[in-house]
Amino acid sequence: MRRAGWVAGAAAAVLLAAGAVTYAVAEDAGDEGSVRIPAAGSADAGFARDMAVHHQQAVEMSYLVRDRTRDEEVRRLAYDIAQTQANQRGMLLGWLDLWGLPKVSSDPPMTWMGMRADPDPASGALMPGMATDAEMERLASLEGKAAEVLYLRLMTDHHRGGVHMAEGCAARCTVAAEKRLAQGMVDGQRAELGLMAELLAERGAEPR
Repeated sequence: MRRAGWVAGAAAAVLLAAGAVTYAVAEDAGDEGSVRIPAAGSADAGFARDMAVHHQQAVEMSYLVRDRTRDEEVRRLAYDIAQTQANQRGMLLGWLDLWGLPKVSSDPPMTWMGMRADPDPASGALMPGMATDAEMERLASLEGKAAEVLYLRLMTDHHRGGVHMAEGCAARCTVAAEKRLAQGMVDGQRAELGLMAELLAERGAEPR
C-alpha cells in the first residue's frame, strides 16, 4: 500500500507542477510583454503536436486496462497515468492555440528532432513506443493478469519513447515553460518505468 500511495502522490505532484507551467508560458515574453511565438516548424511546436498525439494513446490504453482488471495497484497506476497525461496534453494543445499554430503538420513525426519517425499509418504506431492498432485491440480483448502484463509491457515501451521525445524538447525547445514541462515528463516517466518493472516481475514477466 505504501508503494501505491507513492504513485498517487507522485502523480499529484506532477499535476500541480503542470498547472503552474500552464501559467508560466506567459513569462516567456518579449521586450514589449507579448508572448514569444515559436515558429510552426520549431522544436517547441513539433514537440507539442507530437507529444499530444503520443499522450492520447497512453490515456486510451490506461482506461482500457483500468476496466479489465481488479488489481488496485495497476488500476491506480493506470488512472494516474491517464489523468497526468490528459492534463499535459491539454496544456500542449493550449499552447499551440495560444501561439496561433496548427495542431497538425505535413511533416513526418519527429522531424523537429532532426529525425523521421517514418510511421506506418496502417499500423497505428505513429511514433517510437506507440502501440499498434492490433496491440490496442488485443489489450481490449484481455482480462485480469493477461491484460495487466500486456498493458505494463505496452506502457513501458510507450514511456521509453515518450522519454526520448521529452529529452529532445528539453535539449531543443526554446520556450522555458515547455522545457520545464518536458523535463518533468522525463523525471516522472522514468520513475514509473521503475514501478512498472517491479509490477511485471511480480507477475513473472519482463518488459519486451
